[in-house]
Amino acid sequence: MKKLLACSGSTRHVSSTPVAIPPTVATAPPQQPAEESSSSTNSSSDSEPPSKPVVGWWYLFSGSLVFGIVALGGVTRLTESGLSIVEWNVIKGMKPPRSQQEWEEEFDKYKQFPEYKLLNHNITLAEFKSIFYMEWAHRMVGRFIGLSFVLPGAYFAYKGYMTKAIRNRSILVAGLIGFQGLLGWLMVKSGLSDELMEKAHAVPRVSHYWLSAHLGSAFAIYSIMLVTGLDILRANHTKAVATVKAALSSADVLKFSRYAKGLAGLVFLTAMTGAFVAGLDAGLIYNEFPYMGDGIVPSDMWALSTPSDRNPNPQPWWKDLMENPAAVQFDHRLMAMTTASAVTGLWIYSRRVKLPPNARLAVNCLLGMVGVQVALGISTLLYFVPTPLAAAHQSGSLTLLSISLWLVHALRYVKR
Repeated sequence: MKKLLACSGSTRHVSSTPVAIPPTVATAPPQQPAEESSSSTNSSSDSEPPSKPVVGWWYLFSGSLVFGIVALGGVTRLTESGLSIVEWNVIKGMKPPRSQQEWEEEFDKYKQFPEYKLLNHNITLAEFKSIFYMEWAHRMVGRFIGLSFVLPGAYFAYKGYMTKAIRNRSILVAGLIGFQGLLGWLMVKSGLSDELMEKAHAVPRVSHYWLSAHLGSAFAIYSIMLVTGLDILRANHTKAVATVKAALSSADVLKFSRYAKGLAGLVFLTAMTGAFVAGLDAGLIYNEFPYMGDGIVPSDMWALSTPSDRNPNPQPWWKDLMENPAAVQFDHRLMAMTTASAVTGLWIYSRRVKLPPNARLAVNCLLGMVGVQVALGISTLLYFVPTPLAAAHQSGSLTLLSISLWLVHALRYVKR
């Protein structure tokens, strides 16, 4: 009885009358606030282990090889060596001729195509060997880039060194490398067509459209490699990730970042107009600056689309912009000056924005490099496109793109 009374006393505050609990309260599971849910998702994404640093260094190494082959390709074109090998054999083409008989057979193949018949009919076997080895080296470096990307990439993927996103991106890049080789052969094939023999005053050279596609593809592959490598290395640097995330929260920095991305696109487009100049040998006319003949705009700017005694069948106006050497050179000049002005304007604007130190250094380097690139371009023009200056100008365009991508990357937060 005492135990019953004690128990009753300890629970005297509990009513014996049933209390109705609202169904919504009784059955609903505890809800997480929206802010906490979002924060938890972001935290989970940021805490995902990044790809190993060795993968980032591998991407940067592969990018440096692509930079090298772009420079080598420029020299190959400037020395008119690109049409010396008239076949595309992925495996068999790795071995150059060794005996005198093999060299003579290769030389005989070359003699069957327009470049020999129209331009190099006086070339000797020794001179042929020189241009052959230049093109052969270009193709061999391309094969090496493919192998040095695919084989380590397969190993890193097998060992689990890559995140799923980087693994998928690597497959894409490998496909682009293979496609780049195909573009290279289509470019060479365009210069081997017998149709050149039927055109008056024809010059044996590759199609400037295929040349631009080939160069643009190389620039795209290089850009992906560079940005990916930098992303992976930063994602592995915990302190850098936290610092950059804090520094890039400013609205001014975000606005500046959008301008930097637009500038990178402008640099790329300017380089592509340069490929048209190279493909049409447009740098060999109007070798003066800033004028082109009697004015800033050449008098034959619209020669292809303007009817005349020499042009009874005018073509559409856009043909001038794409195929008229005078117009193509003017387009490149206009794009180059626009890019230089945009870089200068961005640098002036950067003085008003509180940028991270890395981004500040990048924008300063960008201003310096655009000055060097403009000087190289003008010098190449004034001295009638000498090989050293022209090759340096082409490499300078990729260097300028590299710095602009560095700036874009420095202004972008990379999640871990």
